[in-house]
Amino acid sequence: MSRPGLIELEAVLAIVRRGSFRSAALELGLSTTALSNAIGKLEQEIGVRLFNRTTRSVSLTDAGRTFVDQIGPALATIYDAMHVARSQQETPSGTLRINAFATAAREILAPLILEFLRRYPQVQIDLVTEGRLIDVFAEGFDLGIRSADFVPSDTIAVPLGPVRRFAVVSTPAFLDSREVPHIPHDLLKYPCIRIRLPNGALYRWPFEKDGQSVQLDVAGPLTLDEATLARIAVLEGCGFGFFMEPDVRQDLAAGRLVQVLADWTPPRAPLCLYYPSRKNPSAAFRAFINLAREIA
Repeated sequence: MSRPGLIELEAVLAIVRRGSFRSAALELGLSTTALSNAIGKLEQEIGVRLFNRTTRSVSLTDAGRTFVDQIGPALATIYDAMHVARSQQETPSGTLRINAFATAAREILAPLILEFLRRYPQVQIDLVTEGRLIDVFAEGFDLGIRSADFVPSDTIAVPLGPVRRFAVVSTPAFLDSREVPHIPHDLLKYPCIRIRLPNGALYRWPFEKDGQSVQLDVAGPLTLDEATLARIAVLEGCGFGFFMEPDVRQDLAAGRLVQVLADWTPPRAPLCLYYPSRKNPSAAFRAFINLAREIA
C-alpha cells in the first residue's frame, strides 16, 4: 500500500481553508481535476470519505473532521522542521561534529575552533579526540583533522597552518651533568618517557637526516599514552620526552625545556581539515571551511 504524501495532506487542508475544490486548486497551483483525483486517491487509501461534495458545496465528513484535527498540527510541525533546516542554510547554527588526533586538536583549538565560536555563537562544536585511525564519516562526524599523510584520498583536504616538527626535549637541569645527545642512538644512554599507542604498541621515536632514517626504541622508567602527562614528567626531570613541537613551544621559549637533535627532526606533513564532497552543506559547515581556509 502506498502512503499519502505531503501534497495530498496539504490539499485536504487547502480545501478546508478555501471552502471549495476550485479555490484550493488555484492556491496549490493544480487543476481542479488533479486536486479531485488526489483527494479521491487519498480517500481510497485510508478507506473513508473525507468530504461531502455536491455541485454547490463541499464539507467535511465526521471522519474528515477527525482527520483534519490530527494532520493539521502534524503538518505544522513538519513545516517548522523544514523551516529550521532551511534557516541553517542561511545562518550558521546547529552542531558540527569534528574528529581529530589529540595533538591536532590542541594545535587548532584556539586559532580555529575558539575563533569560530566567537564569530558564530549559534553553533556548537562537538570535538572528539581519537587516537585510532577510523572512518570519521561512517562514525557520524562532519569533519576530520589529521596530518596530511593520514587524510583519505577520496576526501577534500584543507591544509591548516605550516609544516610541523617533532621535538626531543628535557629540562636544563637534567642536562647539566649529562652530555648532550648528538645522534639519536645517544638517547639510549639516558632515561626517556616511552609512548604507548592506542593499539597498545610502544611508539618508536622517528628521526631523519641526510636521507638516513632511524626509528628508536627508547628505554625509561615511565610509559605514558598522553602527551600532557609526558610533558609534566619531563618538566619534573624524569628524562627526555618526544613531542610535537607546538605542545612544548611555550616551554622552549620560556627556557623551561631545551631541545636536542633538532637537525634530526625535519619538517613533517601539515595538518589538514578534511571532509567528503557533499551537496547542500549547512551554513555552519560552509563558514567553518571558509575560516579554515582563511587561517591556513
